[in-house]
Amino acid sequence: MPSRSAETPASPPNSISLDPGADASVHPIVRKTAAWSWRLLIILGALVALIWVVSQLEVIVVPVLLATMVTAMLLPLVDHLDHRGLPRGAAVATVVVGSIVVVGGLLTFVVSQFIQGAPALIDQVTLSIANARNSLNTGLLAHFSNDQVKNATDTAIDALKNNQAKLTSGALSTAGTVTEIVTGALLMLFTLIFLLQGGRNIFAFVTKIFPTTVRGRVRDASRAGFHSLIGYVRATFLVAFVDAVGIGTGLAIMGIPLALPLASLVFLGAFIPLVGAVLTGGLAVIVALIAKGWVYALITLGLIIAVQQLEAHVLQPLVMGRAVSLHPLAVVLAITAGGVTAGIVGALLAVPLVAVLNSAARVLLADDPETEAAALAAEDGPPVEGSTDEPAPRS
Repeated sequence: MPSRSAETPASPPNSISLDPGADASVHPIVRKTAAWSWRLLIILGALVALIWVVSQLEVIVVPVLLATMVTAMLLPLVDHLDHRGLPRGAAVATVVVGSIVVVGGLLTFVVSQFIQGAPALIDQVTLSIANARNSLNTGLLAHFSNDQVKNATDTAIDALKNNQAKLTSGALSTAGTVTEIVTGALLMLFTLIFLLQGGRNIFAFVTKIFPTTVRGRVRDASRAGFHSLIGYVRATFLVAFVDAVGIGTGLAIMGIPLALPLASLVFLGAFIPLVGAVLTGGLAVIVALIAKGWVYALITLGLIIAVQQLEAHVLQPLVMGRAVSLHPLAVVLAITAGGVTAGIVGALLAVPLVAVLNSAARVLLADDPETEAAALAAEDGPPVEGSTDEPAPRS
């Protein structure tokens, strides 16, 4: 019988065994699942923390992102004027002032036309309600007294007339406080000016925080992402213009009130892919229904569907498909997530953000970043003037 001293002492019941064989007793699937789980939890926590920080700094982040999108649209024009001999500062001032005049004029036109057309549209609604009352008195509502029907319709008409001022001038009061709007607009304007003037120098300075061993790869990835953003903005502008011209021309031919303002809204709404043009087109159908009746509303609906089919089967594959290599499901999910997270602004920024991250990640993770960046540039179209590593010419 062996001595007791030769026996291996038993481990305390609450101690943690350091025996390497303990890991071997766990099934490999369990070990791999546990390893993936805690890593994914850390990544998820980092994403939640990032979203929380962005939400706290929304007044800063949103104007900067919007300014970056506008920069992607205006930078090629500024570079073109710069290379033509115009000083960089003058080129930036010319493009920025011209853009403000165009956008401000467009918004002023839309708002003023709606304010001018709202009374006539409300009169049409009043007439439609009165006609419906007369027809229902002898139809479905024949068992109600004339006084009851008249009181109900008069209440609806009075509500429209009493809230006419709110319908025409109350949009800004619900969009946010005046201070936030002015602050965001000024910050966006200043950011836009500095990005157009010396954005490449700012980019080169920011990327110095990365180690020299990966700095070149990061710069290639960032340039590829911004190049995709330029392609996305160009393609979206073209698609929005075609949508607005097609729908606006059809509305004008049919004599629908507010045809030009509705076309302008379609143009602005088309910058939110898949959703914006549909919503603004639905507004055109409602106006046609109120002003002209069911027949013109159905014709308007058919017009919008035809334009959407042209966009989906011709413009999107030829223009947007080259600029943004994203699956339609990814676009829908991005818009939904952006809308749930940050409303209209989130839906507007979601797709370009995903497009930028997609192109940047492809270059960042590629074995040969320069080859992958060249391939992406070939997919997106011709290179942008001044998009090389060197900073843009200075005045």
